Amino acid sequence: MTQSQIAPIDLLKERIQDDIDSSIVVTDASEVPLYSSDVYEEGIPPALVIKPTEVQQVPSIVKIATSMGFAITQRGGGMSYTGGYLPTQANTVMLDLSALNRIISINEDDLVITVEAGVTWQQIWEALAPRGLRLPFFGTFSGSRATVGGGLSNGALFMGTARYGSAADIVVGMAVIDGSGRRIRTGQAAFHNGRPGFRQYGPDLTGLFVHDAGALGVKTVASLRMMPLPEAAEYASLAFATQQEAIRALSAIGRSGYCEEVYLFDPATTQRSLDPTTLVKDIERLGNVIRSQSSVLKGLREGAKMAVAGRRFVEGSVYTLHCVCAGRSTAGVSDDRRGAVNLALDHGGVEISNTIPKAARANPFEPLNGILGSQGERWAALNAKVPHSDAERLIAATEAAIDPYRDRMAASGVTMSFLYIAIAQHIFSFEPVLRWFDEWLPVHRQIPEKAFLEGLTEPEANPEGRALVDEIRGAIVNVFAEFGAASNQVGKTYPMLASLNPETRAVLSALKTELDPDELVNPGALGDFST
Repeated sequence: MTQSQIAPIDLLKERIQDDIDSSIVVTDASEVPLYSSDVYEEGIPPALVIKPTEVQQVPSIVKIATSMGFAITQRGGGMSYTGGYLPTQANTVMLDLSALNRIISINEDDLVITVEAGVTWQQIWEALAPRGLRLPFFGTFSGSRATVGGGLSNGALFMGTARYGSAADIVVGMAVIDGSGRRIRTGQAAFHNGRPGFRQYGPDLTGLFVHDAGALGVKTVASLRMMPLPEAAEYASLAFATQQEAIRALSAIGRSGYCEEVYLFDPATTQRSLDPTTLVKDIERLGNVIRSQSSVLKGLREGAKMAVAGRRFVEGSVYTLHCVCAGRSTAGVSDDRRGAVNLALDHGGVEISNTIPKAARANPFEPLNGILGSQGERWAALNAKVPHSDAERLIAATEAAIDPYRDRMAASGVTMSFLYIAIAQHIFSFEPVLRWFDEWLPVHRQIPEKAFLEGLTEPEANPEGRALVDEIRGAIVNVFAEFGAASNQVGKTYPMLASLNPETRAVLSALKTELDPDELVNPGALGDFST
């Protein structure tokens, strides 16, 4: 057989195996379904999956693949629910970067850690904690599997986010492979004799590649700033009778800077998160607060407030706000906690057991059983980031967009819950989560613990519910776009590129053309650059 008669994918496979390493080509057909889906949907199977084991292999892989006309997508922990790494065309090579999992260096003098892109947030936590160090933002709920490369591409946030922001706020430099295989370094390490340290010397090139959904290149190495591990931590949880009181309290505490984390659960999430023992204790606590008031008048006022909160708590319609305060001294942390609690009390909050934030910090990187609901249901989240002053209007507009679907949701078994998070003092994050019973995707069958899955029964296929979830997601995304909201994990779900004003879009398109002239690096991520 002549070379011209060999299928292009076989030629590509031969070149990778002969020129780089035969062992990095994934040949097990049983693994293909996992690479063809994310947490939300199934897509087109990649033509080839390559799992590099050395960062030096990546430029050659990209150069060979794109020179032969193949598209490239990048997968880390596989936790996307916005189609981030899913192929949009059949001739796609997927790079599984999870084997690039080495911590290259930990510089305690300079407080900088340098890692390969496939390192997980849990790996970093476990490497730094014994040294009395951590990252300022130090991981996501999925951090036992989610990777640094994926987090930088998609806006990872949660642990430490109220004070320190997201993954983008702690990275000081990266190495990125563009569509032609060039290795581009950013930050101080990009200069002659430079080492990772200060992020900006001239334009902030690092910033160009964060939150890019992998559309501008393949991240292989990142340097992140560290900090001393806080010596003290305290926790607080409060219940609110109304959404308005709760979100205003969240914004007030977020702006204050008192907390490393402050987040709000809606009633549905609260009910799922509290065990029955805690529920009973908190009902008792509501009564104790009433009885402990120092004056009859104050007791009556508090009694009215507690009666509403207590009734709603029992009925499962209470909002709960959770805070983590941490710092160098016990006294300082206690002051921060006191300040946060007082702000919550000023907005109608009632203090309850702090088991939720305490448990989350005690076990920040648990097994990923949570990618399924406790009854085996699937879920998919969306998110919008806006200034605090826009939060109430955004939430009201989103709920109005959902209202026309309520009857169909009930008929198809689709429910919703909401998560609210404060970010870096000045930003409010709103996350609607859709839940429905449907057949599982490969990630649901392979990632959770075996014992957890054995306690569940996989639901039957629910195409009507799935189609309805798609429709509702589209309506919510449109609301977010109308508000000019930002979203992390852009993937191929949010109309980021189309929402930009023309002048800014032209600049981003020019950058895409320079880095990926044939539009072969994760096509569709951020939007359609061809139009």
